[in-house]
Amino acid sequence: ERKSRLINPEEKKIVAYHEAGHAVVMNALPESDPVQKVSIIARGMAAGYTISLPMDDRTLMPRKKLIAEMVGLLGGRASEEIVFDDITSGASNDIERVTKLARNMVTRLGMSSELGPMVYGQKEELIFLGREISEQRDYSETVAVQIDKEVRLLVANAYQTAKDLLTKYRTELDIVATKLLEVETLSRDEFEKLFPPPVPHHSGTPTFMSES
Repeated sequence: ERKSRLINPEEKKIVAYHEAGHAVVMNALPESDPVQKVSIIARGMAAGYTISLPMDDRTLMPRKKLIAEMVGLLGGRASEEIVFDDITSGASNDIERVTKLARNMVTRLGMSSELGPMVYGQKEELIFLGREISEQRDYSETVAVQIDKEVRLLVANAYQTAKDLLTKYRTELDIVATKLLEVETLSRDEFEKLFPPPVPHHSGTPTFMSES
């Protein structure tokens, strides 16, 4: 944490709403992990941070949970747009993570209904370093266009969901952001007193559906 860093009041308010946006969206999604901490104290290059932790150990990542993660990541940018009618560079890391997540869902995890359960692009790796060095394209230009379209659609839908949730819980967004400006950091208990979870959280792991 960088407590010595000075930040002007206007930027501090933007950061407060950005982090409150993440937290409120995560809290409103049943597949999201519970919010453990929200802070507007700078850490590294980030002006603030929101931490959520899974309720149990997880090996498999369901599609619905990956989508919830994308929606949560975009909560900060969505909050800026709704509250300030403008957007800042503060969401750059969020956008990078969301884009990579969406592309992995489409090209590596077979989670696109349009492109099906296939892997697109063969990765070459440095075995000893465990690091990717390149990706060899093994698909046509037509498929490349489809991949881009599917990635854009996943991100656009996630962003719209984030905006819809923040519009629905705008009062709670204001309450959380105002409190952050006052105390700078909220624990899980403090946050949930301001905004009790409107839905029960669950791991997101699919359960057996019996025939009716």
